[in-house]
Order: sequence, then structure tokens, then C-alpha cells
Amino acid sequence: MPPARAASRRVATNENDENSAAVTTRLTRSKSQAFGEDGGLGAAKKPLQSKKSAVNTQPLRKRSALGDVSNVTKGEAIDGKRATVKSGLVSKASQPTGVQKNSSRTTSSRSTTNLKDGNKKAELKRVGSGVLPSQKRKATSSTSNAIKEETPVEEEQPSRKKIHLEARENARAEDVKKAPLEEPIVGDEDSVKSKFADGVEDLDKEDLDDPLMVADYVVEIFEYLKKLEVSTLPNPDYMDSQEDLEWNMRGILVDWLIEVHTRFHLLPETLFLAVNIIDRFLSAKVVQLDRLQLVGVTAMFIASKYEEVLSPHVANFRHVTDNGFTDAEILSAERYVLTALNYDLSYPNPMNFLRRISKADNYDIQTRTLGKYLMEISLLDHRFMSYLPSHVAAASMYLARLILERGEWDATLTHYSGYDEEEIEPVFKLMVDYLARPVAHEAFFKKYASKKFLKASILTRQWAKRHAAELGIDASLPLNLAA
Repeated sequence: MPPARAASRRVATNENDENSAAVTTRLTRSKSQAFGEDGGLGAAKKPLQSKKSAVNTQPLRKRSALGDVSNVTKGEAIDGKRATVKSGLVSKASQPTGVQKNSSRTTSSRSTTNLKDGNKKAELKRVGSGVLPSQKRKATSSTSNAIKEETPVEEEQPSRKKIHLEARENARAEDVKKAPLEEPIVGDEDSVKSKFADGVEDLDKEDLDDPLMVADYVVEIFEYLKKLEVSTLPNPDYMDSQEDLEWNMRGILVDWLIEVHTRFHLLPETLFLAVNIIDRFLSAKVVQLDRLQLVGVTAMFIASKYEEVLSPHVANFRHVTDNGFTDAEILSAERYVLTALNYDLSYPNPMNFLRRISKADNYDIQTRTLGKYLMEISLLDHRFMSYLPSHVAAASMYLARLILERGEWDATLTHYSGYDEEEIEPVFKLMVDYLARPVAHEAFFKKYASKKFLKASILTRQWAKRHAAELGIDASLPLNLAA
């Protein structure tokens, strides 16, 4: 081999590369001649072995077993880390774990390599309590002193031990809290009975084992919703401050939104929230006629984001307006509407109250389907705007039960709806008045004329025309001219 190639294979610069270090054992002509002069290969093996051992063993000796694995070269930092590791191990081992170990750590005279003495002590320990009682007392006292001395402050303890200690303290605190609360449960049955009048059944009792029904909090939830519906009620006379708008224009807008809502297959809660956003916004801001559709589509866009799992894209809402507004205009209107409402979208949806009353009606699907249709009448007719959503839901269920002949409005339905027959009567008559008149909103009528909704719009209108005169309702005037 020529000398030039041999010169290119020098000792590797990376001391941790074992493969490159092994290349240095290759011989050249000059080395072979030097070996021949010195007396063979025996003299040349020593420097190679010392080089290889220095390469492989030196970096490993500098690192501690349980210390930091980073490239630390200072001896003080390594010694400090070893000290902390040892203190952590001593504190871990010094804790009582139920199995008592020998007191070999406290006695300094015993050597660790003497196995015979260890076996003898183990045998003496197995004999019983009668062997060497004085030694046992000394050992236990010395171990307890060692535990007190070697146990560090809470900050120096391992994280696992802290977690276990905190868990024990929390468990003890919970036991202390639960103890005094278990005593007054005996007299709760009388207090529960006092909440319900005569003839009212406790329908939430059967749902106590179902966490999804939240039977423990359902009463407080609906009390909160009834307080909230007062604050989210729009101004029923806001059209007086609108110069370019009228009530029939609002009805046309809501009827178009019902068509959009049906096309996108959205939830019923989305539609009710969208109309509430429109009315509350128009109660606060004056809008021109050419911007009314933008307000409606923006309200539906906001409501779908709030209620739906997957809301339609803004491009879909732009498409339903026949590209009358751009995406930027809809997004800008979204920010403007939310700012006007102070980002308050906590509207108590009437669908929640309808489901609550339907529970007292034994979840009859036909009654609830008719109730949904009757409840959406309040979205189109502005005369319902002064009534609360819970009031509209109670009137809808009342009229649906009356049409299907489900019986009287008993005490249980009065309790869970919050309204009796006298309070329901004005809203009930408004619904019959709307149904007895000619159809004013085509999209709304066609939606509920399908078999999916049990032809609710056809059935209710036929009943209303037969009984309108009995209720003293004059349906000869068109709806837009009434009131």
C-alpha cells in the first residue's frame, strides 16, 4: 500500500467513535519496518491498547449513575448531583413501608461483605420476640432517630411521595366533610313532599341513577332559565323606531330563514336563537331595508356556530343570498352584531321548556311534534314577542294536547310547565287566530306539511278553522292587517 494512503487514515478526532478508533490498528510499511527494528509486534501493541482504553473508558467514568445525563464536565456539579440523589434515596428508603429491615445502616461496626453475620442475624430474628429484646429496642430506637434525622423537608421529598401524601390528606378531608352531612338526610322526604302539591308526581325521581338527566340539579337549572329569559326578551315595540322596516318584512325574513334552516338540516335551537338575535339587534340598532337580509343571514351564521356541532361555512350563507353579500361583509356584520349584543347569546331556548313539559306528558311523540310547529308560530307572528319562551312552550303543548284529545291540563303539567290554564289562554288564542287565517308564510307551511312532521300544519289549521268561532276569534281579516 502506498504511504500517501496510509497517511490519510489518521487517528479519529471523535473520541466516542469506536469504529474510527479501530482503523488506527492498520499497519503501514514504515510501521512494519519500525516493528522489525524494535523486535516485532509485541512492542507496538501497548500504545494501541492504551489509546483504545482511553477512548472508551474515560467519558463513562466521568458520568454519575443517576445524575444528569447532559454533557457536564465540572466535578463540582457532578458531586452536587450525586449528593442530592443520595439524599433522595435515603429519604425514600427510610420511610416505613410495613416490612421492617435490619438495623444494619445504623451500626457502623458491621461490614457489608460479611455474609455469615447477616445470616445469623436473620436466624435470630425468625426465632421470636424472646431473643435479644434489648438489641431490638436499640435497633428500633436508632432507626426511628435515623428516620427523623434523614427525612428532609417537604420540598426535598420526591414528587411521588408528595402525591401520595396529598391524596391521603384530601381523602381524610372528604371523610370529615361527609360525616356531618349524612345525619340530616333522614328528614329529606318530608321536605321533598312539601315541594309538590296534591296530585303532582315527582318525575325526576326515576332519573336519579342517570347522570345525563342531571336530576339532582334540574329544578335549579330551570329556575335559572326562567330568570334568564326575562333579560333576553327583546323590545316588542322596536318597529316604531325603525324607519324603513315593517312587521310584515320581518315575517318574510323569518320565513326565508326557515327555508335556509331546513336546507342546511340545522337544529331547532339554531332557528330560535337566530330569530332572538335578530329581534334583540333590531331593538338596539336602526337598520335600512337593503341590510335586513344581511342581518338575518348573519344571525343564522352566529346561531349555527353557537348551537351546531358542525356549522355551515360562511360561503354557504353567501350562496343562499345569491351572492348578494360577500364573505367579508358577512364576517364584518358578525362582529358588529355581537358587539351590539355585548356577546350575550345565553338565550333560554323554548325547546328546553318544551322537552321539560313533554316529560310530564310521558314523552308523546305526536304531541311534541305538534308542539314544535305551534311554537315556531311565535317566530313569524310579532304578537308573540311580548311573551316569554316558557309561556309560549306551555301554550304550544296545551293546544297540541287539545287537538289530539290527550286529556285535561292536570296538576302535574301545571307544575312542570309553570303555567295554569288561565295564564295559557291569551297565548293559546293567538295561536288559534294565526292558524285560522289564510296561509301567509309558504315555507313554514310546506315544512310541516310533510309526513316527517306528521302533517302538523294541515292538521292544526283544520282544527283551528272548526273551533275559531267557539273561542270568539274573527279570522276574516288577513294576518298582516291584524293588531
